[in-house]
Amino acid sequence: MADGFFSRLRDGLLKSRQHLSGMVDDAVQEHAAVDEDFYDSLLDALILSDMGAACAQEALQTLRARVKAGGIKDTARCRELLKDILVSMLDAEKMPLQWPMVILMVGVNGVGKTTTIGKLALRFQALGRIIMLCAADTFRAAAAEQLAIWADRAKVPLVRHQENADPAGVVFDAVQAAKARHVDLLIVDTAGRLHNKKNLMDEMEKMRRVIDREHPTATVRCLLVVDATTGQNGLQQAKAFSEVAGVNGIVLTKLDGTAKGGVIFPIVRELKVPVLYVGVGEGIDDLQSFDAREYVAALFE
Repeated sequence: MADGFFSRLRDGLLKSRQHLSGMVDDAVQEHAAVDEDFYDSLLDALILSDMGAACAQEALQTLRARVKAGGIKDTARCRELLKDILVSMLDAEKMPLQWPMVILMVGVNGVGKTTTIGKLALRFQALGRIIMLCAADTFRAAAAEQLAIWADRAKVPLVRHQENADPAGVVFDAVQAAKARHVDLLIVDTAGRLHNKKNLMDEMEKMRRVIDREHPTATVRCLLVVDATTGQNGLQQAKAFSEVAGVNGIVLTKLDGTAKGGVIFPIVRELKVPVLYVGVGEGIDDLQSFDAREYVAALFE
């Protein structure tokens, strides 16, 4: 990550860093020995960073094993080991890019899904790829209009129908247009409703069947957008959408506010999928590829 982006990431994780790094540093300074009191202090630090009890316990269990295996007595050395453990917990295997590709974007309303779609379109366009957008969130007022603004900004075509149209029908038309224009990447905006998971699941399954049937050579990915300020609610959203949509990757947004950055650990742990991108603002360049080591560094330094 560029220095400027890392600086903004660090600023966005201020709240999490104050809990995590501050409490870990206090534990290192207050405990001369690596004992149960020291481990308890580290556990409190991890939980207060919004990591959740189960994930924090797992990190501490790994730390205990490494400390024992290495005969480590220095609490400061434990701090560095803990950072390495947290990096490894986020370092999930990422799938290679394969073209043509269809990306289904999912996430509750308000997480920055439409903005993320626009930024991804610009990002891949800059790499020389041919992009098309699809407005399959036909139930939220102005969803297509918001996507149209980004399509215009990126100068890419947008396939849309009238409000309350069948989302699978919009996807069908978008797939046909994408094939005709030899599009590399079709990005589909989907509805952000979770109050009726059965309807949403049926909708997602219909869209996926259309893509698989009409564009069998395309690689299909489902990316979940999570608002970093929502803390443990983000974990619940992630689990619900994973059940519905079969998520392949995560985009973590809104790391420019009072982000609860520890929540990404239980999300990766529960879903067993990688974080692919992080967003630190509204600017076009504020969406960057995720780097686990940089992220953990921003939580500690």
